[in-house]
Amino acid sequence: MELHRLSSLCWGTFVMSTVLMVRGGVGGMDHIQNSFHLNQLCMFCDTKPSTCNGTDACGSSCNVTSICEEPDEICVAIWRTNDSSNTIETMCHCPSKPIYGIMLDDYNNTKCEMKARISNSGPIHICSCNDEECNNDLLFTTPLSPGIDPTNNQVVLVILVSLLPLLVLAVLVIASFYWYRIYRRRKLDEWKTKKLSKRKGPKSPLDCSDACAIMMDDDRSDSSSTHANNLNHNTDPLPIELDVQVGKGRFAEVYKAKLRQSPSEQFETVAVKIFPYEEYASWKNEKDIFSDIDLKHENILHFLTGEESKVEKQYWLITAYHPWGNLQEYLTRHLISWEDLRVLGCSLARGVAHLHSDHTPCGRPKVPIVHRDLKSSNVLVKNDLTCCLCDFGLALRLDNSLSVDELANSGQVGTARYMAPEVLESRINLENIESFKQTDVYSMALVLWEITSRCNAIGEVKDYEPPFGSKVREHPCVESMKDNVLRDRGRPEIPNSWMKHQGVATVCATINECWDHDPEARLTAQCVAERFNEMEDDLDKLSTCSSSEEKILEDCAVSMSDDK
Repeated sequence: MELHRLSSLCWGTFVMSTVLMVRGGVGGMDHIQNSFHLNQLCMFCDTKPSTCNGTDACGSSCNVTSICEEPDEICVAIWRTNDSSNTIETMCHCPSKPIYGIMLDDYNNTKCEMKARISNSGPIHICSCNDEECNNDLLFTTPLSPGIDPTNNQVVLVILVSLLPLLVLAVLVIASFYWYRIYRRRKLDEWKTKKLSKRKGPKSPLDCSDACAIMMDDDRSDSSSTHANNLNHNTDPLPIELDVQVGKGRFAEVYKAKLRQSPSEQFETVAVKIFPYEEYASWKNEKDIFSDIDLKHENILHFLTGEESKVEKQYWLITAYHPWGNLQEYLTRHLISWEDLRVLGCSLARGVAHLHSDHTPCGRPKVPIVHRDLKSSNVLVKNDLTCCLCDFGLALRLDNSLSVDELANSGQVGTARYMAPEVLESRINLENIESFKQTDVYSMALVLWEITSRCNAIGEVKDYEPPFGSKVREHPCVESMKDNVLRDRGRPEIPNSWMKHQGVATVCATINECWDHDPEARLTAQCVAERFNEMEDDLDKLSTCSSSEEKILEDCAVSMSDDK
């Protein structure tokens, strides 16, 4: 092979070596070899076409050999490919400097092993070695996979680096929100504990800390019905005389009745809900719900017993009687004051909160229950103008043992006018039992709206109208409600005049949060109850909710007859 280039230094070295060899013989030659070191000898060709296909081993096809200019230069070979041809470029290069934007890292090898790299001109295969003409034989050990662009790795890396600050920020926001929720809940618990400790005074034998296993009867009901509790219902039918019909629903009729206290002629007034024989399932479900002793609460209808009349083929539920009737009837006949709104709203939220809670006011574990048909006609008004929930025919116990299939089989139930968007759309998250509670909260918001619409503190009060009023028929179907609630995202109107009263404005804000289209964004019933309690302290206008909280202590006790 011909020499491509010889530096003046190399030529001087050659002449000097010749002279010394003549003068000194072999000893002189040995001295020259020890004193001078020739630079690396490499193949040195500009870009040339190549027959290499990027696999196994092949030659560089270069026929020019060069002595590198610098003593630290090494041999380099670069192979490129495109759709039409392959090329090879060979050269000397200093490894401390980049070549096409790439730093060499394998130049101490004696063989030129081609590696796929990304240069500033695109993907290439490159090798470097430090042996005489070592860049003439190319070894492809890591071929570039066809159809894969190695630049994707750099793009992914850039994307990840760009998203890292956002990811850190998201984690910080979530952690801060979680900490705030924990902090706020702790503060609320401390506030409630402090408030109750002020109200309950000296500890009595029936205090919650000593609480009996069963809660006592709600003696603030309009009927205590202690006589009913003393009878053996399994053998003796209750001495009940039906009076007048006071209500009728889809599954049953409700009568005012007299419960005689034998042997005297005295009697107590009770309510009797009569189911026809074919509605056994509804009767049994409501009876089972009522039979849960942990359900007892001042804002839940007081249950006496259930009976089966085989002669008349009927099923009875006997409960306390409340002469004011249901909330819808009461609002139709009466205007209410701001104080009345506070009492009704507070007691309604407390009832739903107790229903949804997984523990009693005394701290004893209980199974949460969802009503699933919450509406103003299923809420009764007691003599002290507090609410109590009734009609649990569609209620569901959220037992942890329930499977997703069992929850799914519960079906699309309730009254269409009061159905939450996810119920209308049949998209309840069955994996999370809290989803069922959120549907009750939506329905409760509509009932709170009904109460607020009849409050004289908002200015001119219109005649009573149910939620969505004349926008839908008297008994709208599911498809009609879908158009209003899902398609139009409609909700009952909250006029600007309602915002002029500070307390009503707070109630309206709560209503808006409770009927949010996103179930996860809704308040819990417990939170709504707490808001009403906070309004009581802030406005200092009403003591009813305050006094009703004192009843929690009495819920922890029960007459010994309930143990039988």
